[in-house]
Amino acid sequence: MRQCKKFMVLTGAVLVATAAWAQYPPPQYPPEPPPMPPAQLDPLVQRVALYPDPLLAQVLTASTFYDQIPDAAGWANEHSYLRGPALAQAISADQLPWDPSVLALLPFPAVLNMMAGDPAWTQQLGNAVLSERPAVMDAVQRERQLAMSYGYLQNNAYYRVINEPGAIEILPVSPGLIYVPTYDPYVVFRRPARGFVGGVIHFGPGISIAAGFAPFGWAGPQLLWRQHSIVIGGHPWERTWANRRVYVHPYEHQFHPAGHRVERHDIHEHERGRDEHGHDSRGHDDHGHDDHGHDR
Repeated sequence: MRQCKKFMVLTGAVLVATAAWAQYPPPQYPPEPPPMPPAQLDPLVQRVALYPDPLLAQVLTASTFYDQIPDAAGWANEHSYLRGPALAQAISADQLPWDPSVLALLPFPAVLNMMAGDPAWTQQLGNAVLSERPAVMDAVQRERQLAMSYGYLQNNAYYRVINEPGAIEILPVSPGLIYVPTYDPYVVFRRPARGFVGGVIHFGPGISIAAGFAPFGWAGPQLLWRQHSIVIGGHPWERTWANRRVYVHPYEHQFHPAGHRVERHDIHEHERGRDEHGHDSRGHDDHGHDDHGHDR
């Protein structure tokens, strides 16, 4: 009789557990997206294909954390008056909860705004990086080859273009000073009319990446094109679709949410010394140009 009662109790527990399982099924994760042909990958990467390699490495890795991009863009916009060491200190002090690849883009509000403004594109790029990174990197190389063949991609005052078999590198002229190119993909990846190629790629003010940004992925980011590898801080970045929920890149430091601190930055500091025309004591205006119209 006791054994019968135990059996009945056990059977009842199994039924209750089964009912609970049916009511709260395990989460269903989306399947890995199918491989994209070059006809889809090439236009997908066009808007960032001409970024200098260190910045492109950060964009590719950060795109895989696309859900963190909108909040990061908001923080970057709120703190856009900070530069260099002051910005690095603010990032550390706020104990921001995002992946270091996303933190690496905080000095670049315009890039974050571009990614946040088109979340479908950012997610598609991130998924492609996770599931077929070699194909994504090959697509970038095809677009760079096109832009170079049409005369748009060439050495300038902002970056060096190194053309070797199988790999076109774009590197900053001054290490640690990153200029973000802006261009129309419908222009630079199309054959120019009448051979005219001037004035289609523009550059904003240089963004200085101070030593304090090393914990956020700026310790020598590289794209090893032939190996289809992204290297951050001396370590290959190996996040894929299969391990995306558990993989942690060995950055110098990892940051965890610890509550938001009281804002202590002097938001008016960047206004000191400005005259009624918006110029500071060094002759710079709010648009990143000096009195002669040159980039800072």
